[in-house]
Formats: sequence, C-alpha cells, structure tokens
Amino acid sequence: MAEYLVKVADERGTVVERTEAGASTAEVRDRFSQMGYHVFYVKERGLLGGGESGLGRRRIKLEDFVLFNQQFVTLIRAGLPILTSLDLLQKRQRSVGLQNVIANVRDRVKNGESLSHAFSAQRAKAITKIYTTSIMAGEKSGNLEEVLTRFIGFQRIALSFRKKLVSSLVYPALLILAIITMFTFLITYVVPQFGALYESLHVALPASTSFLLALGKGARVYVPVAFATVAIVVLLAMRWKNTVSGAAQIDRFRLALPVFGNIYEKYQVAAFARMLSTLLAGGIPLVQALETSASSLTSPTLANTVLDASVSVREGRPLARSLEEEGRFPELAVEMIEVGEGTGALPAMLNSVAEFFEEDVQTALTAALSLIEPAILIVMGLVVAFVLISLYLPIFSIGAAGQMSPG
Repeated sequence: MAEYLVKVADERGTVVERTEAGASTAEVRDRFSQMGYHVFYVKERGLLGGGESGLGRRRIKLEDFVLFNQQFVTLIRAGLPILTSLDLLQKRQRSVGLQNVIANVRDRVKNGESLSHAFSAQRAKAITKIYTTSIMAGEKSGNLEEVLTRFIGFQRIALSFRKKLVSSLVYPALLILAIITMFTFLITYVVPQFGALYESLHVALPASTSFLLALGKGARVYVPVAFATVAIVVLLAMRWKNTVSGAAQIDRFRLALPVFGNIYEKYQVAAFARMLSTLLAGGIPLVQALETSASSLTSPTLANTVLDASVSVREGRPLARSLEEEGRFPELAVEMIEVGEGTGALPAMLNSVAEFFEEDVQTALTAALSLIEPAILIVMGLVVAFVLISLYLPIFSIGAAGQMSPG
C-alpha cells in the first residue's frame, strides 16, 4: 500500500493534514468522505516522503510523546473515555506531527479499531513496537492504565540515561570542533600571509616552513573541495546506513572499536534488559517479549542474537542458556538472568541487569573521556606549536644573521 498526504476538515471546521496508507487516491478520498470529513486533497507522497525511516517518519520528540502518555494516563485514571481523552489531548498539542498522529489514532478508534492497532498504523519514530505491544497487553488484560504507567517509567529512565551520555560527549566534541576550526583558520589565512612575506624577503626557508607554506597554498584551493567531498560522503553513508547490509556492517565496526565498542555493547544490553523487563511485567509472553525487544534495539548484531535466542526459548530452552550459546551477551548478564529464571523473579532481575550495566557504561565512558580530553588538548598544543615555530623560524634566522653581520 502507498502513502498519501491528506488534508481534511471535520464538522467543526478543524483542518488537519496527515499521512494515510491506502490502495489508491480514490480509495483514501472515499474513506475520509464516508467518515464525514470534507477532503481538500489527497496526494501521493514522493520518494523522499516514504519509507520506514528517515524523512518518511513524522518528527516527534520522544519527550513530547512521553508527556502525552502521562496526560493520557491521568485522563483515563480520572474516568474519561479513551476517545474523549484523545480528543482533548489532540487540541492541546503544540507539536503538529504529534497532533496529527493523535487525530489519526482518534479517528481509527472511532471507526472500530483497537488503540494498539491505531498506534501501530502511525509512522512516527517515537511510536516503537514496544509501545504498541505494551498497549496491546493492556487492552487484553483490561489494565491499560498500569501498562502505560510502566511504559512511561521505562522511557523516563531511558531518556535520563541518554541525556547523561550526551552531556558526557559534549566537551570532547567541542574540543575536536575547536581544533578543526583553528587548524583550518591557520592553514587557509595565517600561513598564506607569512608566505607572501617570505616571498618578498627572498630568504631560504627551513623544510618545515616550506612544507607548511605549500600546505597553506594548496589548502585555499582544496579546502572547499574537501568540505564538499566530506558532505557527499556523509550523505551517502547515511543512505547506506539505512540499508540492511550497511546497518549490519556499521554495527559490526562499532562493536569492534577498542574501549568504545565494549561500552556500546553494554549500553545495548542495558536497553534490552530494561525493555524486556517492562514487557514481561506488563504480561507479555516471554517469546513475544524477546521478539519485540529485539526489534527495538539499534544494534542489528545484538537484535539478531536476541531473535536467535527467542527461537531456542520457543523450543523450551531457558533464556539464560539460549543467550549464552549465542556468545554475544556478557557473562555477568547471563548469570543474573539465570538467577532470575531460577527464582521466578525475571522482570526484577532484568531491572537489576539494566541498572548495573547503565552504571558500568557511565563509569567506563567517564574514564575513557577523562583520558581522551587531555590527549585532545595535547594534540591541539602540538599542532599550534608546530605551526608557530615553522612560521617564525625564518624570522629568528634573519634576526640572528643581522646580529652576526658586521655593523
């Protein structure tokens, strides 16, 4: 089925623009007309608008989506029907993308679809499979409020942890940006000025100075080309990353990195443990919870590991042994999961696994960055020292020669 951009107005005159899947333009138009909407237009989305990733998904901040769910739970707890709650929240949203998603979900529920199915039909990055699976479990158990509350807690912890990681990386990123900016300025502006000066003086130049001047002369020509090349390479890499083979190869490279590969793997294990704990506590069967958790992981390698383990679990084998045979999960995580299975407290033990590895990731990342930051400063100092010494060395030579000449 193709995707269509639809602009409609309801009986109150509220105009909404949204994305809708359908068999044809006429089918989508008839569908909305039968629902009582006035249809302004139905346009098929172009190549850049489609797909499961990138531009095809609505840009909704996860923070906004978590806040919406918190308000949604509050209204349900107060006794309001789901349709009334969605209608109220749709009007209060500042995010146009989230507003359109809620409006689409409300219309689907109004026409008889389940809440989980209505959310599953939305193409928005914040709406993950773990969310729709959790809602489905809440609908089947009749305890939607508790399931959503558990999901909100899970997302809040994940957001808090992610913010800590990002804040840890800000300072090193700024240092690297400062080095690149400073070096570009020195090579493209300062060095050519000294080159013009030495050409007018007709003096013999040391090898380091000659190298630097040649680099500066070429940089003015090739730096714009280099930036354009880098931009093209980055765009091509981003497109390649969205392919199955590209994502797998990039993931293998990340996991193979010294120090940071281990940190990334532990971060994924912590995310998996917390997702699986949330699903199991919500009443999802273990095999389905494993499959949902795997689909929510950003590492294809670990996602495939979990999927392979789910096959073994389906055949009746314990989860801990299934993960151990795959050979990707840390031994400590496997042992803790085994204890959780043995005591019948797997969700609680999975939370402990997540907390342990989140703390381990934070500690390891802080230690790695504490070594990297001085190294960046040392490299910056060496670069500046080399440039300054190379540029001023001929001047010192001329001054020394002037002092030695007979007065």
